[in-house]
Amino acid sequence: MDSPRFPPPGAHPGTLHYIPDNLAAFEPTKSLSQAGNVNMLIWIGGMFDTFLSVAYPFKIAEALPPTWSLMTASLGSAGKSWGVGSIAQDAKDIAKIVAYVKERRPGGKIVIMGHSTGCQDCMEYVVGAKAGERPAVEGVILQAPVSDRQALEAQLPQAFMYEANQLALKMCREGHEKDAMPNRLTVSAFGRIAISAQRWVDIASPGPDHAGADDYFSSDLPDARLKSTFGRFSPTTPLLILYSGSDESVPSSVNKDELVHRWINIVQEGGGHVDQYNGSIVPDATHNLNGCAEKVVRDLVQRVVGFVARLDNGDFNPQSQASRI
Repeated sequence: MDSPRFPPPGAHPGTLHYIPDNLAAFEPTKSLSQAGNVNMLIWIGGMFDTFLSVAYPFKIAEALPPTWSLMTASLGSAGKSWGVGSIAQDAKDIAKIVAYVKERRPGGKIVIMGHSTGCQDCMEYVVGAKAGERPAVEGVILQAPVSDRQALEAQLPQAFMYEANQLALKMCREGHEKDAMPNRLTVSAFGRIAISAQRWVDIASPGPDHAGADDYFSSDLPDARLKSTFGRFSPTTPLLILYSGSDESVPSSVNKDELVHRWINIVQEGGGHVDQYNGSIVPDATHNLNGCAEKVVRDLVQRVVGFVARLDNGDFNPQSQASRI
Protein backbone atom coordinates (compact mmCIF):
# COMPACT_ATOMS: atom_id res chain seq x y z
CA MET A 1 0.00 0.00 0.00
CA ASP A 2 1.55 3.31 -1.03
CA SER A 3 1.94 6.06 1.55
CA PRO A 4 -0.02 9.28 0.97
CA ARG A 5 2.00 12.07 -0.54
CA PHE A 6 1.96 14.37 2.46
CA PRO A 7 4.36 15.73 3.27
CA PRO A 8 5.78 15.37 -0.25
CA PRO A 9 9.29 13.92 -0.71
CA GLY A 10 12.05 16.46 -0.33
CA ALA A 11 12.90 19.21 2.12
CA HIS A 12 10.38 20.19 4.79
CA PRO A 13 10.56 23.58 6.52
CA GLY A 14 10.78 23.57 10.25
CA THR A 15 13.03 23.74 13.29
CA LEU A 16 15.22 20.82 14.32
CA HIS A 17 15.66 20.95 18.07
CA TYR A 18 18.73 19.30 19.60
CA ILE A 19 18.22 18.04 23.15
CA PRO A 20 21.45 16.84 24.81
CA ASP A 21 22.83 14.22 24.89
CA ASN A 22 21.48 12.42 21.84
CA LEU A 23 17.86 13.46 21.32
CA ALA A 24 16.14 15.61 18.73
CA ALA A 25 12.66 16.85 17.80
CA PHE A 26 11.42 18.33 14.55
CA GLU A 27 8.87 21.17 14.67
CA PRO A 28 7.21 21.89 11.29
CA THR A 29 6.96 25.56 10.41
CA LYS A 30 3.57 27.19 11.00
CA SER A 31 2.18 30.56 12.03
CA LEU A 32 1.99 30.72 15.81
CA SER A 33 0.20 33.12 18.11
CA GLN A 34 2.25 36.02 19.42
CA ALA A 35 -0.39 37.03 21.95
CA GLY A 36 0.10 34.39 24.61
CA ASN A 37 1.51 31.02 25.58
CA VAL A 38 2.16 28.45 22.86
CA ASN A 39 1.23 24.87 23.71
CA MET A 40 3.04 21.78 22.37
CA LEU A 41 1.92 18.39 21.10
CA ILE A 42 4.89 16.00 21.24
CA TRP A 43 4.44 13.04 18.87
CA ILE A 44 6.31 9.82 19.67
CA GLY A 45 6.58 7.16 16.97
CA GLY A 46 6.69 3.39 17.17
CA MET A 47 9.06 0.64 16.09
CA PHE A 48 11.31 1.69 13.17
CA ASP A 49 9.77 5.20 12.99
CA THR A 50 11.87 8.26 12.20
CA PHE A 51 10.97 11.93 11.66
CA LEU A 52 9.04 11.50 8.38
CA SER A 53 8.12 7.82 8.29
CA VAL A 54 4.53 8.47 9.45
CA ALA A 55 2.71 11.17 7.51
CA TYR A 56 -0.34 12.15 9.56
CA PRO A 57 1.47 14.20 12.29
CA PHE A 58 2.18 16.86 9.66
CA LYS A 59 -1.54 17.12 8.90
CA ILE A 60 -2.17 17.54 12.62
CA ALA A 61 0.44 20.30 12.77
CA GLU A 62 -1.32 22.18 9.97
CA ALA A 63 -4.76 21.82 11.57
CA LEU A 64 -3.85 22.80 15.14
CA PRO A 65 -4.84 26.34 16.15
CA PRO A 66 -2.08 29.01 16.25
CA THR A 67 -1.77 28.52 20.01
CA TRP A 68 -0.55 24.95 19.43
CA SER A 69 2.58 23.61 17.76
CA LEU A 70 3.76 20.05 17.15
CA MET A 71 7.07 18.25 17.49
CA THR A 72 7.92 14.78 16.24
CA ALA A 73 10.37 13.31 18.73
CA SER A 74 13.43 11.24 17.89
CA LEU A 75 14.27 9.13 20.92
CA GLY A 76 17.42 7.10 21.44
CA SER A 77 15.43 4.03 20.27
CA ALA A 78 14.29 5.60 16.98
CA GLY A 79 14.64 3.76 13.69
CA LYS A 80 16.30 0.36 14.00
CA SER A 81 17.59 0.97 17.52
CA TRP A 82 14.39 -0.02 19.33
CA GLY A 83 15.52 -3.65 19.57
CA VAL A 84 18.22 -2.77 22.10
CA GLY A 85 16.18 -0.13 23.94
CA SER A 86 13.38 -0.16 26.51
CA ILE A 87 10.28 1.84 27.29
CA ALA A 88 11.87 2.81 30.61
CA GLN A 89 14.69 4.50 28.72
CA ASP A 90 12.18 6.00 26.26
CA ALA A 91 10.31 7.56 29.20
CA LYS A 92 13.58 9.14 30.38
CA ASP A 93 14.15 10.51 26.88
CA ILE A 94 10.62 11.93 26.71
CA ALA A 95 11.16 13.60 30.09
CA LYS A 96 14.20 15.41 28.67
CA ILE A 97 12.18 16.63 25.69
CA VAL A 98 9.28 17.75 27.89
CA ALA A 99 11.69 19.61 30.17
CA TYR A 100 13.29 21.23 27.12
CA VAL A 101 9.90 22.46 25.89
CA LYS A 102 8.87 23.71 29.34
CA GLU A 103 12.08 25.73 29.59
CA ARG A 104 11.61 27.38 26.19
CA ARG A 105 7.81 27.67 26.19
CA PRO A 106 7.03 28.45 29.85
CA GLY A 107 3.36 28.51 30.71
CA GLY A 108 2.21 26.43 27.75
CA LYS A 109 0.41 23.10 27.94
CA ILE A 110 2.13 19.91 26.79
CA VAL A 111 0.39 16.83 25.40
CA ILE A 112 2.28 13.66 24.52
CA MET A 113 0.91 11.55 21.67
CA GLY A 114 2.13 8.04 21.05
CA HIS A 115 1.83 5.93 17.94
CA SER A 116 2.14 2.14 18.33
CA THR A 117 5.14 1.51 20.65
CA GLY A 118 5.01 5.24 21.31
CA CYS A 119 1.77 4.47 23.17
CA GLN A 120 3.63 2.13 25.52
CA ASP A 121 6.14 4.94 26.00
CA CYS A 122 3.34 7.35 26.94
CA MET A 123 1.85 4.87 29.39
CA GLU A 124 5.25 4.29 30.97
CA TYR A 125 5.72 8.05 31.21
CA VAL A 126 2.50 8.78 33.11
CA VAL A 127 1.79 5.57 35.09
CA GLY A 128 5.02 3.53 35.05
CA ALA A 129 7.83 3.38 37.57
CA LYS A 130 9.08 6.83 38.64
CA ALA A 131 6.20 8.55 36.80
CA GLY A 132 5.89 11.04 39.65
CA GLU A 133 9.50 12.15 39.13
CA ARG A 134 8.96 13.16 35.49
CA PRO A 135 7.74 16.60 34.33
CA ALA A 136 3.96 16.70 34.24
CA VAL A 137 1.99 16.83 31.00
CA GLU A 138 -1.54 18.10 30.48
CA GLY A 139 -2.81 15.27 28.30
CA VAL A 140 -2.04 11.92 26.66
CA ILE A 141 -3.13 10.60 23.26
CA LEU A 142 -2.79 6.92 22.35
CA GLN A 143 -2.98 6.22 18.59
CA ALA A 144 -2.87 2.52 17.64
CA PRO A 145 -2.22 1.17 21.15
CA VAL A 146 -1.71 -2.48 20.18
CA SER A 147 -0.29 -5.57 21.85
CA ASP A 148 3.08 -6.66 20.44
CA ARG A 149 2.63 -10.04 22.11
CA GLN A 150 -0.70 -10.76 20.46
CA ALA A 151 0.60 -9.50 17.11
CA LEU A 152 3.60 -11.85 17.36
CA GLU A 153 1.42 -14.78 18.43
CA ALA A 154 -0.80 -14.22 15.38
CA GLN A 155 2.18 -13.96 13.04
CA LEU A 156 4.59 -16.66 14.22
CA PRO A 157 4.01 -20.44 14.52
CA GLN A 158 3.38 -21.49 18.11
CA ALA A 159 6.45 -23.75 18.30
CA PHE A 160 8.65 -20.97 16.87
CA MET A 161 7.32 -18.43 19.37
CA TYR A 162 7.87 -20.88 22.22
CA GLU A 163 11.49 -21.49 21.23
CA ALA A 164 12.23 -17.77 21.04
CA ASN A 165 10.53 -17.10 24.37
CA GLN A 166 12.36 -19.86 26.20
CA LEU A 167 15.74 -18.84 24.83
CA ALA A 168 15.17 -15.18 25.74
CA LEU A 169 14.12 -16.11 29.30
CA LYS A 170 17.16 -18.39 29.66
CA MET A 171 19.52 -15.65 28.45
CA CYS A 172 18.01 -13.20 30.97
CA ARG A 173 18.29 -15.70 33.83
CA GLU A 174 21.96 -16.28 33.00
CA GLY A 175 22.79 -12.57 32.94
CA HIS A 176 22.95 -12.22 29.15
CA GLU A 177 19.87 -10.01 28.83
CA LYS A 178 21.75 -7.41 26.76
CA ASP A 179 23.01 -9.96 24.23
CA ALA A 180 21.26 -10.23 20.87
CA MET A 181 18.82 -12.99 20.07
CA PRO A 182 19.73 -15.28 17.14
CA ASN A 183 18.54 -13.59 13.98
CA ARG A 184 16.93 -16.82 12.76
CA LEU A 185 14.35 -16.42 15.54
CA THR A 186 13.57 -12.74 14.97
CA VAL A 187 14.09 -12.10 11.25
CA SER A 188 10.64 -13.25 10.12
CA ALA A 189 8.94 -10.72 12.39
CA PHE A 190 11.38 -7.82 12.48
CA GLY A 191 13.95 -8.21 9.71
CA ARG A 192 17.69 -8.12 10.15
CA ILE A 193 18.09 -5.95 13.23
CA ALA A 194 19.55 -6.66 16.65
CA ILE A 195 17.02 -7.51 19.37
CA SER A 196 18.31 -8.11 22.86
CA ALA A 197 16.97 -10.95 24.97
CA GLN A 198 15.50 -8.44 27.42
CA ARG A 199 13.72 -6.53 24.66
CA TRP A 200 12.23 -9.77 23.35
CA VAL A 201 10.95 -10.61 26.84
CA ASP A 202 9.57 -7.08 27.17
CA ILE A 203 7.51 -7.26 23.96
CA ALA A 204 6.69 -11.00 23.79
CA SER A 205 5.79 -11.08 27.49
CA PRO A 206 6.08 -14.85 27.92
CA GLY A 207 4.72 -16.74 30.90
CA PRO A 208 1.26 -16.99 32.48
CA ASP A 209 1.39 -13.57 34.11
CA HIS A 210 2.55 -11.73 30.95
CA ALA A 211 4.81 -9.44 32.95
CA GLY A 212 6.73 -8.04 29.97
CA ALA A 213 7.42 -4.34 30.40
CA ASP A 214 5.69 -3.44 27.12
CA ASP A 215 2.51 -5.49 27.72
CA TYR A 216 0.08 -2.64 28.43
CA PHE A 217 -2.56 -3.30 25.77
CA SER A 218 -3.21 -7.06 25.40
CA SER A 219 -6.89 -7.95 25.38
CA ASP A 220 -6.43 -10.88 27.79
CA LEU A 221 -4.95 -8.87 30.66
CA PRO A 222 -7.12 -9.09 33.80
CA ASP A 223 -8.81 -6.03 35.29
CA ALA A 224 -6.46 -6.14 38.27
CA ARG A 225 -3.51 -5.60 35.92
CA LEU A 226 -5.28 -2.80 34.04
CA LYS A 227 -6.12 -1.06 37.31
CA SER A 228 -2.38 -0.82 38.00
CA THR A 229 -1.87 0.95 34.66
CA PHE A 230 -4.96 2.63 33.20
CA GLY A 231 -6.38 2.94 36.70
CA ARG A 232 -3.51 5.22 37.72
CA PHE A 233 -4.27 8.09 35.32
CA SER A 234 -4.34 11.35 37.22
CA PRO A 235 -7.48 13.54 36.99
CA THR A 236 -5.14 16.29 35.75
CA THR A 237 -3.97 14.21 32.76
CA PRO A 238 -6.95 13.46 30.49
CA LEU A 239 -6.65 10.67 27.95
CA LEU A 240 -7.69 10.36 24.29
CA ILE A 241 -7.73 6.85 22.80
CA LEU A 242 -7.62 6.51 19.01
CA TYR A 243 -7.79 2.80 18.17
CA SER A 244 -7.51 2.09 14.45
CA GLY A 245 -10.58 0.26 13.17
CA SER A 246 -8.64 -1.56 10.44
CA ASP A 247 -5.36 -2.03 12.30
CA GLU A 248 -3.44 -4.79 10.55
CA SER A 249 -1.42 -5.44 13.73
CA VAL A 250 -4.48 -6.52 15.73
CA PRO A 251 -5.65 -10.16 15.50
CA SER A 252 -9.22 -10.62 14.26
CA SER A 253 -10.09 -12.33 17.56
CA VAL A 254 -9.73 -9.04 19.46
CA ASN A 255 -12.98 -7.15 20.03
CA LYS A 256 -11.71 -3.58 19.63
CA ASP A 257 -14.82 -1.85 20.98
CA GLU A 258 -14.98 -4.06 24.05
CA LEU A 259 -11.27 -3.60 24.75
CA VAL A 260 -11.33 0.19 24.47
CA HIS A 261 -14.39 0.42 26.70
CA ARG A 262 -12.65 -1.72 29.34
CA TRP A 263 -9.78 0.77 29.36
CA ILE A 264 -12.15 3.75 29.52
CA ASN A 265 -14.11 2.28 32.42
CA ILE A 266 -10.96 1.54 34.41
CA VAL A 267 -9.55 5.04 33.87
CA GLN A 268 -12.82 6.54 35.06
CA GLU A 269 -13.11 4.20 38.04
CA GLY A 270 -9.65 5.39 39.08
CA GLY A 271 -10.74 9.03 38.93
CA GLY A 272 -9.17 9.87 35.57
CA HIS A 273 -10.81 11.53 32.57
CA VAL A 274 -11.21 10.12 29.04
CA ASP A 275 -12.36 12.11 26.03
CA GLN A 276 -15.08 9.79 24.74
CA TYR A 277 -16.49 12.45 22.41
CA ASN A 278 -13.38 12.51 20.22
CA GLY A 279 -11.97 9.09 21.09
CA SER A 280 -12.53 5.35 20.72
CA ILE A 281 -12.41 3.55 17.32
CA VAL A 282 -11.29 5.43 14.20
CA PRO A 283 -13.22 3.75 11.34
CA ASP A 284 -11.15 2.40 8.43
CA ALA A 285 -7.86 3.61 9.95
CA THR A 286 -4.87 1.34 9.51
CA HIS A 287 -2.03 1.06 12.00
CA ASN A 288 -0.21 4.26 11.01
CA LEU A 289 -2.70 5.61 8.43
CA ASN A 290 -0.06 5.75 5.69
CA GLY A 291 -2.02 4.98 2.52
CA CYS A 292 -5.43 5.66 4.07
CA ALA A 293 -8.04 7.72 2.27
CA GLU A 294 -7.90 11.44 2.95
CA LYS A 295 -11.21 11.37 4.81
CA VAL A 296 -9.83 8.79 7.28
CA VAL A 297 -6.75 10.91 7.98
CA ARG A 298 -8.96 13.99 8.30
CA ASP A 299 -11.15 12.15 10.82
CA LEU A 300 -8.16 11.37 13.02
CA VAL A 301 -6.81 14.91 12.72
CA GLN A 302 -10.16 16.40 13.73
CA ARG A 303 -10.30 14.16 16.79
CA VAL A 304 -6.88 15.38 17.95
CA VAL A 305 -7.79 19.01 17.31
CA GLY A 306 -11.06 18.48 19.19
CA PHE A 307 -9.20 17.04 22.17
CA VAL A 308 -6.79 19.99 22.50
CA ALA A 309 -9.74 22.37 22.11
CA ARG A 310 -11.41 20.70 25.08
CA LEU A 311 -8.18 21.07 27.05
CA ASP A 312 -8.12 24.77 26.20
CA ASN A 313 -11.76 25.10 27.27
CA GLY A 314 -11.08 23.45 30.63
CA ASP A 315 -13.59 20.67 29.92
CA PHE A 316 -11.62 18.18 32.04
CA ASN A 317 -11.07 20.43 35.03
CA PRO A 318 -12.73 19.27 38.28
CA GLN A 319 -14.83 22.46 38.39
CA SER A 320 -16.10 21.86 34.84
CA GLN A 321 -16.92 18.24 35.65
CA ALA A 322 -18.83 19.26 38.77
CA SER A 323 -20.85 21.87 36.89
CA ARG A 324 -22.25 19.14 34.61
CA ILE A 325 -23.59 17.03 37.48
